[in-house]
Parts: sequence; structure tokens; C-alpha cells
Amino acid sequence: MAAAQGHISGQSDGADGTDGAEGAAVPSAFRAAVDALRAARLRPELEVEPTRPPKRLAPHAYALEAAVVDGEDDLADGRLVLLHDPAGHEAWQGAFRLVTLVRAELEPEMAADPLLPEVCWSWLTGALEARGLFYGEAGGTVTMAGSHYFGALETRRPATQIEIRASWTPREGRGGVPDAAAHLVAWGDLLCQIAGLPPSGPPDAAVVTLPQRRGPQVP
Repeated sequence: MAAAQGHISGQSDGADGTDGAEGAAVPSAFRAAVDALRAARLRPELEVEPTRPPKRLAPHAYALEAAVVDGEDDLADGRLVLLHDPAGHEAWQGAFRLVTLVRAELEPEMAADPLLPEVCWSWLTGALEARGLFYGEAGGTVTMAGSHYFGALETRRPATQIEIRASWTPREGRGGVPDAAAHLVAWGDLLCQIAGLPPSGPPDAAVVTLPQRRGPQVP
């Protein structure tokens, strides 16, 4: 990741665009939400930068990618996309939608926990609620994929990757603008938690945690 730690680089990479509405004016509500994302201050372990948003999901879209970095190692990575349809979207129940993908490699003892999918989903909802954020129509999947190595790679330990795909509708505030910065900070909390980092603030007794990771495995 090229961005400095803890904040978003200034490059746009076309992410200000009008997905599916080329040449259309950018709504002020969407512009304000994007400006808030750019101004958000995140944990120093996070490296964040804009990336090209997906096409045809909404008239307007802005995307970020991030990694949780420990020295030369990426402990987790993810992508967050802000979608906006000024006319509103029936499935979203609003004019904005946040879509995310986060993933990390797990230690074997973590991967063996049968409650891991439920715990990972609670990390997402808990991160939003811990920031006092209101949201609706949340949905997603938690997927675990295991890898076993053979032949010339047989000395490597089995690995399991966890992946969370989710989307939710942020509550819109004054002027129809959601608190995009707070949602980004909550998303950063989720990314750090799935990477195995301790909470940045006082622990919440309602949040279920798993053992912290020992660190990246050496092949």
C-alpha cells in the first residue's frame, strides 16, 4: 500500500467518478460524504488509499482499500465502497450503501473455533455500534477457506483464511449525508480486530474476542 499510515492519500484514481452516469454532476451529498472519508483519521497500523470503484452498482461510487501493517507484513486487508443513488434504492432503504470485503489468515487454534463465523459477524456489527452508528438492512457472509500444502511446499503449515463480505445502509443525517467518516473508522476497527490487534480504546465487555495472533507464519 502506498498511502501513509493512519490517513488517506490525496490521489483519486478516478474514484470521484460518476459510476454508470458518465458526465453527470456529482451530487453535493455524495461529495460531502467522500470529503468526510478523505478527512477521517484512522489507527496508525492502517495503510489506506483510494482505488477504482466497481462499475454499474450505483450512479456514484467511491472506493478505498486498506491493509493492517506490522513491519513488512500485512496482517489483514480489505476494501470499502461507498455507493450513492440520489433517487434512492428500494433494497437499500436509503440513498447510500456501504459494501465491504475484509480478509485475514488465521492461526490454527482460531480457525478451529466452531463459533468463529458468528464471532466475526459480531465484530462488524459491534464495531458500528461501539461508534454509536445507526444502520439498516445489514447482510453478508463469513467464509473460511483452508489450504494444505504438498510436494515441494509440504513443509508449510496448513493455513486458513477468513473472509467477511457485507453491506449496510448508513443512516443519513443533515442534508441527506451519512456520517461516512465514523463508518470508515468503525470499519478500520473491524479490520484491525480481524488482524488480531488489541482494541484502540477501552475494551467492551459485550464484544466477543478470540486469542490474539502470534504473528505472521514463516513458510
